Amino acid sequence: MDKKFPESFLWGASTSAYQVEGAAYEDGKKASQQDIINKENYEKLGFANADIASDHYHHFKEDVTLMKEMGFTAYRFSISWSRVFPNGTGEVNEKGIQFYRDLINELKSNNIEPIVTLYHYDLPWALVEKYNGWIDRQVVKDFEYYARYVINEFKDQVKYWTTINEQSIIVQYIAQKNYIPKEYRGNDQIRYQINHHMNLAHAVACKLVHELVPSGMVGAALGYAPVYPLTSKPEDVMAAQNAHDLRNAYYLDIYFKGMYTKSAMIYLEEHGLAPVIEEGDMELIKEGYSDFLALNYYASECAKACPIESGKEIRYGGVNLSGKKGEMSGFETHPGFYEMTHNPNLDTTDWDWAIDPTGLEYIFRDIYTRYNKPLMITENGLGAFDTLTEDGKIHDEYRIEYLREHIKAMKRAMDYGVEVLAYCPWSALDLVSTSNGVKKRYGFIYVDRTDDDPKECKRIRKDSFYWYKDVIASNGEELD
Repeated sequence: MDKKFPESFLWGASTSAYQVEGAAYEDGKKASQQDIINKENYEKLGFANADIASDHYHHFKEDVTLMKEMGFTAYRFSISWSRVFPNGTGEVNEKGIQFYRDLINELKSNNIEPIVTLYHYDLPWALVEKYNGWIDRQVVKDFEYYARYVINEFKDQVKYWTTINEQSIIVQYIAQKNYIPKEYRGNDQIRYQINHHMNLAHAVACKLVHELVPSGMVGAALGYAPVYPLTSKPEDVMAAQNAHDLRNAYYLDIYFKGMYTKSAMIYLEEHGLAPVIEEGDMELIKEGYSDFLALNYYASECAKACPIESGKEIRYGGVNLSGKKGEMSGFETHPGFYEMTHNPNLDTTDWDWAIDPTGLEYIFRDIYTRYNKPLMITENGLGAFDTLTEDGKIHDEYRIEYLREHIKAMKRAMDYGVEVLAYCPWSALDLVSTSNGVKKRYGFIYVDRTDDDPKECKRIRKDSFYWYKDVIASNGEELD
């Protein structure tokens, strides 16, 4: 089979606004919910806040120059809603939208295709204060106001649009990805209510792209992991099927079939977790069809049977805050349906995420067979403790090995007919991790700062920078 990728294949990397831009309160921008969440994380855990992040707001031209040097033909990033509309709606912040005009112009002048995400966790704080944000249906109308403006503004420059980042991860880790007022904490039904409102917003954005953007393509960016059974016991295989239905199909079926997966919905209804669906909602969701699916893939998952008589209660995914293997705080459990567990057949990162390149090949094959829609990677990467040597180098062979094997897996899927448009791993440069600050690094470009001291955010090319440059120059042929 041909070792090269198609000539039209897009190579790049990804970031998100609040994790990379900084300038959180500059040039008219007001707080997003992530600015508030990250401030609390700094006070409680010592992880960097988002006030400065990687200071991309002031370094974007330098960053695009480095992307061009690597050979990027695409760059996936998000637009900060609260930079464009500081109050969520109302008057546009001209200095805020000008930043994105300048960024997109800089990308286009360097022949880098912008892949724009409309929402990456950072709801304007003003809307949280006004009506509790995504918990209230009003957010769908306000999102439409914001999305219409942005899509119309860049309709002639941006072909690829992604709507909402990682709805599945928002459901699993709701307090990290969404500010939840005290009176709603512990109420698991709102996980699925918020997700339903996001499904409506996704559909609205898809309709807007189809209406406003000539030859535009739109889809969601979904955090996705295949679910393997712990053993070949039928009850474990059935548990893996249940987990797939609730954690994966529940989102894909909305995007491509306009319906909620029946098995998952029955489970949610039985446990008082199902969203309230109003008249006309499902019709809107069907009208807002997706042209492709963007995938954020880091790891696979594993499930085992969880009998009701086990006495366990429903709980959602745990986290590893330390970066020490084995300190995951727990696994998702749905008694009578499934329980997630460690996969004994796979090594993990320092944060207990399974390292599984074959899982990427598997999801490409599986999703394409089920839905027959083009796919792209908008996140895939290895979070690690990088060391800056005395001579100013970062030797991250571990990251090169991770990415190399995942690119090989992607190509194997493509060799079996899967249509993949782009590979944009996480992340173009180091940024603030949603749950682990800046110690957990992903970038090709090292940003010299600590959680406590932003310094000057100096950019330094890692070994992976030069490796990825060769990968792109050879169109995926030179991986070793």
